[in-house]
Amino acid sequence: MKVMERLARFLPHPHLKPQSEIRDPKAVERIICFARLPNPTFDYYFAARLSAPDAPPYEIVDIKSFDPEKLDARGAFVVICRYANRKVTHWLTQNDRKLSGVGLFLDDDIAATVVSEDASLRYRLALIKRALLPLYKLNRHLDLIWASTPILAARIGMNHCRVLPPLPPADMIGNAVFSGSTDRRITIAYHATAIHLAEHRFLQPIVKAVLQARDNVDFEVFAARRAADYWKDLERVTIKKPLSWPDYLAESGRRQLDIMLVPLLASLVNDCRSPTKKIETARFGAAGIFSASPAYATIAEPGELLLPNEESRWIGTILDLVDNRSKRLEAALATRRLVQRMAANPVPLFPRF
Repeated sequence: MKVMERLARFLPHPHLKPQSEIRDPKAVERIICFARLPNPTFDYYFAARLSAPDAPPYEIVDIKSFDPEKLDARGAFVVICRYANRKVTHWLTQNDRKLSGVGLFLDDDIAATVVSEDASLRYRLALIKRALLPLYKLNRHLDLIWASTPILAARIGMNHCRVLPPLPPADMIGNAVFSGSTDRRITIAYHATAIHLAEHRFLQPIVKAVLQARDNVDFEVFAARRAADYWKDLERVTIKKPLSWPDYLAESGRRQLDIMLVPLLASLVNDCRSPTKKIETARFGAAGIFSASPAYATIAEPGELLLPNEESRWIGTILDLVDNRSKRLEAALATRRLVQRMAANPVPLFPRF
């Protein structure tokens, strides 16, 4: 067993309380969803589910600013969207007998992320504070755990978990004109957070080769601190600081990209990730190239481009897309169809509503 896996085992993990029960969802009078807002996890997994016509009334509570005295617990089923804090866990303890149940949603293996080499110290400390330490008290209340993927659910324990895949709201899918631009210049992008250093290292020689082979290509990358160093010496590369979630949604809704690169290397963290990057790719109207990883290969549409993490394969496929407008369009439409299928087949929060 790798050192990282050994370390992750000693960190807090979610589990159900001893006498947990999933009560009849019809008895749930309303839902209170605690989240750290704004938050992509909430938008990907809960916005559409909570606003569905057949869902119970709901209240969304920002854990950073809510007033516990004004929050009525009677008959509510509480959803913890990824994060909690002392105020939330204290409120749960005070109101436990009034609630109809408590559930926790996770879309990452938090413990594995905390011990990952790619995570910065600041991000690790934030995860420990917001996601791991609260488990010592949250686990006393949990009747249900949702996981974003079957692999993550298996890691937590399938007897504890219900798999809850992404459900993009209709307005998140966007209406981008697909990647069929006749403009001679082609924009390729990689949008990632700071915890994807391995993917930046993987892509840098690939992008360098593409830029050398085609002078009509521009590349943009979201990269901060350590990740930016991989790109600073390349010409026709625009390095952008990662945007806040609201700003990123706004940007993806008003501009188009030709090709989106979505690599994901095998790791304890990445193996249980969900396919939400496909939603972002569709929103930009881009032709996506995805790693043939569990996150992207297990839910795919004919026409999507899924590649092993081999440098030569990525270079050849990118150049093919740069030179072929119809192939870009085909790939972009395939990912759009997949995201529309995600939105049209909701898995409800509970076994039935």
